[in-house]
Amino acid sequence: MAKKAPPPTDRFAPGAWKRGPAAVLGMGRSGLAAAKLLARKGFKVLLSDERPRKDLRAAAAKLPAGVSWEGGGHSDRLLKCRFAVKSPGLPSRAPVLERLRAAGIPVFSELEVALAFCPAVEVVAVTGTNGKTTTATLSAAVFKAARRRVHLLGNIGQPVCAHVGKIKKGDMLVIEVSSYQLEDSRRFQPDAAAVLNLTPDHLDHHGGMAEYAAAKRKVFAWMDRRQACVFNADDPAVAAMARLCRGRKLFFGRAPSTMTAAWPEGGKILVRLQGWKKPLKLAPPRLPGEHNLHNAMAAALLGAARGVKPAAIQRAFKAFKGVEHRLEDCGRRKGRDCINDSKATNVDSTLVALATLPETKTALLILGGRPKAGGFSGLRSAVERRVKAVLSIGEAAARVEADLQGAAPVFPCQTLEQAVSVAFQIGLKGETLLLSPACASFDQFEDYEHRGRVFKELLDARGGKAR
Repeated sequence: MAKKAPPPTDRFAPGAWKRGPAAVLGMGRSGLAAAKLLARKGFKVLLSDERPRKDLRAAAAKLPAGVSWEGGGHSDRLLKCRFAVKSPGLPSRAPVLERLRAAGIPVFSELEVALAFCPAVEVVAVTGTNGKTTTATLSAAVFKAARRRVHLLGNIGQPVCAHVGKIKKGDMLVIEVSSYQLEDSRRFQPDAAAVLNLTPDHLDHHGGMAEYAAAKRKVFAWMDRRQACVFNADDPAVAAMARLCRGRKLFFGRAPSTMTAAWPEGGKILVRLQGWKKPLKLAPPRLPGEHNLHNAMAAALLGAARGVKPAAIQRAFKAFKGVEHRLEDCGRRKGRDCINDSKATNVDSTLVALATLPETKTALLILGGRPKAGGFSGLRSAVERRVKAVLSIGEAAARVEADLQGAAPVFPCQTLEQAVSVAFQIGLKGETLLLSPACASFDQFEDYEHRGRVFKELLDARGGKAR
């Protein structure tokens, strides 16, 4: 009797793993979604997390039958599983992963497990250091305007595993993919993708810029000429990585050239694909900043690459009002213009926010949270030109003061509530209060969305109206 062939180890194929138990590493949003999906599909699941059991009991109480769990560390029970699913936040060098690999147990990403259970769908992926959320949201709007049934998922806040039961054949999945998700990818092959920019971020997780860039490249690593990838021609690191893409390459940039398929001109976005007799002219969305022009060009190219008609792209651009927590206009409160940019979790993103302020305006800037590698010295020049005072919060407060002292007065504030209070004490009418923290939020908040909501609640308590 012939031996049964072993299951493939380079991609997740549900049928090949049906007999064995599954391990899911991490009880965060993605891990819980993956565990619940596998349980619904008939797998026995062990959910494992390093955090103390007392911190996990609330989440564990909602687990379905077929899912067991452990906290306080990863036990040898994991070695009895046939495969594992890794939550994105778990470092790739974690000891538990080394143990699994040494035992020959394959480790898959939550993203690819989800896609393996989906019917035939189109997948559009958006990655980059900054601008992912706006571009993914705008791209989803473009496809909706073309009367496609669209699911906006991924790093934007909704794990793909959590939505598998709602996805139907022929649907469009627009997925914001982070470097964390991509580094776990084995055979991720979207129909279209965009790489917006590449600047240092998450280096404490990846180990260095080379590893971070390698993770981003996985968004197009398995593409062929049937798929298309959109690249930022003005970003040297992105333009360099484009040479490795085997898919159809579409570039956007500040100026037309033989390689650019989208560029701004005369207040419009011009789009020109191969075979078109003349460029398409689009009025961009009414969003502040050159970076949003780049985001719109990427979204237009993603739509055009998947056959969306110009009229539908234009309808989406006209109706688009921006993304919550990303340069969100919170209105005028006691004479101060207030902006919620809680999504700015790195220095480059905060630089973009400061660049959108009118030259005649001065800002009160709330900075801080859980710091990332590199500090805040990169903000000094912009702070000197645009900022009246810096209000520092969270774990990064001391580093903010050390890096920016002399560029502008720095007011140490332990909490966001204190920072808002001080801002209204020292701010004048006509000035701008800008929350653009350049830090992760996890020292005091669940995520950047929670931080942004708290900021808006504090503003509401001050009176005035959001626009």
